This record gives sequence, structure tokens and C-alpha cells, in this order.
Amino acid sequence: MKLIKMLKKSTDGDFMYLGRIVAVGSTKNGKFAAYRVSSRSFPNRMAKTFEKRVSIVPTEGNEKDVFQNPYIAYNCVRIVGDVAVVTNGSHTDVIAEKIASGMNVRDSIALSLIAMDYEKDDYNTPRIACAVSPEEGSYVGIVTHDDVIVEKVPEGKSVYISTYEQTRPAYIDFEAENAENAAQFIMDGGKFAEFTNPVTSAAVFMKDGKWNIGSV
Repeated sequence: MKLIKMLKKSTDGDFMYLGRIVAVGSTKNGKFAAYRVSSRSFPNRMAKTFEKRVSIVPTEGNEKDVFQNPYIAYNCVRIVGDVAVVTNGSHTDVIAEKIASGMNVRDSIALSLIAMDYEKDDYNTPRIACAVSPEEGSYVGIVTHDDVIVEKVPEGKSVYISTYEQTRPAYIDFEAENAENAAQFIMDGGKFAEFTNPVTSAAVFMKDGKWNIGSV
């Protein structure tokens, strides 16, 4: 099975392929949410930053890749009011729209994941998501072919989850002082240095009540 092969350790010692990754929580400097694209099949992508969103798009000359796989281009970051939403697919917009309509963060993530379900590709790729609200706290979620999880992250803690292998929230020490630091850390810092095939990343970081956006 292709999926089983994707979950195996790589040939590079203990390094592993986790696919796409989100991390969310708090550092000693502020709240954050971060996203990393890791890809074997479609590495020619970049994170394009706008005022209140970040889009994952093919690099110049590789635009035709979206016709091979419709899941490779999407908004991975949206800021709605004082809430930041970070995911691995088009459900970013669905979650953001529910929050904008007045729904709470937990229900926005849960209902969006259930409604959109896992990606119908060759690997039944899970949809992963996280969101940070100054009032409601941080949440992380995932929908796979057989499960849905939405959990609140304890204040002062950080977790990560991925589309392959680490499909349950796992606590992690995350180091960042701003969005650029966070985007870089999820690419190759700490535990994340053990995961193969990094392509690009994006992050949001709240300090002094304001969100800033960064990408690598």
C-alpha cells in the first residue's frame, strides 16, 4: 500500500517523513501558530505572504502542477479579527469564515474538518488545523479516514501534529520571538530538524496584542 510506505522511516537513519505539519501554542515571548510543507511529489512550491493571509502556491514555471493535484495550492494562514487560523488546505478559509460569522474556535475547526473530510488523494491525506484566539486559547485538530480530533492546548504549552506518522497532538518545546523565527523553527529547528523533505513554511506570532506574519 502506498500509504504504508509513506509512513515508514526514511533511509536517513532516524529521520522521518511526516508530510505537512502544524504547530501551535505559546513560547515565553508570545502565542504562535506555524505550518510547514514537506513534500516528495510536489516540492516546487512557496509561501506567498499578504497582509492577513499566506498562500501556498507553485513556484514560477510550475503552475501546471495544480492540474495534477488540486490540493497543493491553498491559503494556509488567515487572520480574522484577533484570531489566527493555520491549516494544510482549503479548510483554512472555511474555518476562518465560520469564526468571522461568530462561531467559537473549537466548533469552527470541528465542523469544518467533519464537513470537508480527509483529502481524497492516493494517500487519504488527513486535514490538519490549528487556531489561536487571545480570548478562547489555542486549538489543534485533525480529520483522518477514521477519526476526528479537536483539542485545546494548555496555556503555556505547544504541540504539533502532522499528516503522516504523528497524527495525534504531541507536546514540543518551540522557540521563537516573532513570526519569522517561528517559520524558520518549524522548518529546521529542534525536533523539526528530524523530519525530511521541508519545502516552505509560514507562521503567525502574537506579541503585545498584535499578530505578525512570516514565511520561509
